[in-house]
Amino acid sequence: MGGTEHLTVHREGATLVLTLNRPEAKNALSLPMLVGLHDGWRAADEDDTVRSIVLTGAGGTFCAGMDLKALAGDGMAGDHYRERLREDPDLHWKAMLRHHRPRKPVIAAVEGHCVAGGTEILQGTDIRVAGESAVFGLFEVARGLFPIGGSTVRLPRQIPRTHALEMLLTGRPYPASEAARIGLIGHVVPDGGALAKALEIAERINACGPLAVEAVKASVHESADLPEADGLAAELARGWPVFDTADAKEGARAFAEKRPPVFRRA
Repeated sequence: MGGTEHLTVHREGATLVLTLNRPEAKNALSLPMLVGLHDGWRAADEDDTVRSIVLTGAGGTFCAGMDLKALAGDGMAGDHYRERLREDPDLHWKAMLRHHRPRKPVIAAVEGHCVAGGTEILQGTDIRVAGESAVFGLFEVARGLFPIGGSTVRLPRQIPRTHALEMLLTGRPYPASEAARIGLIGHVVPDGGALAKALEIAERINACGPLAVEAVKASVHESADLPEADGLAAELARGWPVFDTADAKEGARAFAEKRPPVFRRA
């Protein structure tokens, strides 16, 4: 299934589960983790049997951001992966979903810390679930750094501007309840239940027509910054072809016959 020493990959039916796996460092970003994420997103894009992706973290935490010890000069784990970075200097941005958008829906299952680079990766996901003790935040300014993973652009587009600027400029932590209130996450569940809830949502997505799901996701992102008239035109361009698919006909037929549809990506 791929993966690296800091990123595990497994299947749950039609869902590809990517797990940040460096719990001794609160899943701080490392070269093996970034390479594993990059390869995981690509594998999901290329495998038509994958209908959704869940991103989570091992050891009761999501991601504490960049490895600051390595940034300070103590060395980055997995140095043998540097050749991958030389081959693709954009690899780390693709891994963090800054320069790549998977065509399948991505659901984040967050427990514990999801801060700094963790909150930046979160903004590249589509649906977000968190345990009630989860903590979010962009701590970069408090350390004299810049949240260069996309947050100054994405966050004000995803939550109200006043909340985005407060999060960006104060560097303070946000409990899950507040993150849900301002719209950063969609579900708060009992601690330890985030992955189960994310997989439950994934199963509902997996039961839908995959061509329709992917077209809907693409349309939402394509039209996000367009004037309404242009967005509506783009929606028609994406949406009308879906009605001509065999899957659309199967969906209507299954509804009439009162049975679950069998979609074939056709």
